[in-house]
Amino acid sequence: MSQINYKHFTLGVEEEYMVLDPETRELKSHEQKIVTEGHKLLKDKVKAEMHQAVVEVGTDICQDIEEARHDVTTLRTVISQIADGLGFWMGASGTHPFSPWENQLITDHVRYNQIVNELQEAARSNLIFGLHVHVGMEDRKMAIHIANSARYFLPHVYALSTNSPFWEGRYTGYKSFRTKVFDKFPRTGIPDYFESIEAYENYVNLLIKTNCIDNAKKIWWDLRVHPFFNTVEFRICDVPMTINETIAIAALFQAICAKLYKLRNQNLNFIIYPRVLVNENKWRASRYGIDSNLIDFGKETEVNTRVLIYELLEFVDDVVDELGSRDAINYVHKILERGTGADRQLEVYNQRQDYNDVVDYIHSQFLAQ
Repeated sequence: MSQINYKHFTLGVEEEYMVLDPETRELKSHEQKIVTEGHKLLKDKVKAEMHQAVVEVGTDICQDIEEARHDVTTLRTVISQIADGLGFWMGASGTHPFSPWENQLITDHVRYNQIVNELQEAARSNLIFGLHVHVGMEDRKMAIHIANSARYFLPHVYALSTNSPFWEGRYTGYKSFRTKVFDKFPRTGIPDYFESIEAYENYVNLLIKTNCIDNAKKIWWDLRVHPFFNTVEFRICDVPMTINETIAIAALFQAICAKLYKLRNQNLNFIIYPRVLVNENKWRASRYGIDSNLIDFGKETEVNTRVLIYELLEFVDDVVDELGSRDAINYVHKILERGTGADRQLEVYNQRQDYNDVVDYIHSQFLAQ
């Protein structure tokens, strides 16, 4: 039995949900009513987002994945009940299948007004819904080490989360079009390698000094050492359609961090691959989800994505029981069998070519176990 203590690998899960009009099935501004009611029951776990048809939720700091499951389930349930009472539907998908972004109102808030003023059409059209998973770190030095190594695995987990095949009433040909929409923002995508936490902080300070950003929260990479918390924040994934998918993905990110920490404690390191190579796998994951090949850079060959995900499960297997996440991570097998959210959206669409059916299905899965 390992003597390594994994207690500091706490979890925080943030999800962005779509607010739907039950009649038109389009996105609809809830005029922050859901957030206002949510604050009464869930306090600051519910937030407004830049677009008024979005509700963001965040769990407490959770000691393990089962605590995170309880929190995510409660958040989805309470938000759904509030929405029902106000005449709305909720759904979780990386993009809405057909609702045009041009019709959506922007939340009147200083930060969002600044972003829209600076980024213009790129910000107004950024009507997307993601999942962010925070994994606690013992200190920021370890955080940058783990972030550097974990970049390699981002496309593998992202492929499992793909849940945005449609955009403005078109099948995009991508399993995750959400990241293509977000690519219009600056400081997105796979981050560079940083040789130390000081090098990362020097980069951030240079951007602040030169008026590129006012604080490090405007660094929107797929993975970042959080500017204010001792966490590594994984930001690459589409919001998953179901609770079980969210929890499986959060557990997998936590296990990757714990495994890399264990290797470090044994004076071993995972190979650091350049961003340009990891980007090739990210593109493949966004285009094909789990249904194609990713590149195994060690072997310098293409390998079936599912095979590489099974290899990833094997890689983290020796830390899973100590984290208490065996059940949560086992659900990855279900995703590989049933398909991702994108695969299931496409199945529904292909039955009648009706986008309303897809929205109905997304809504029906919001509280599904």
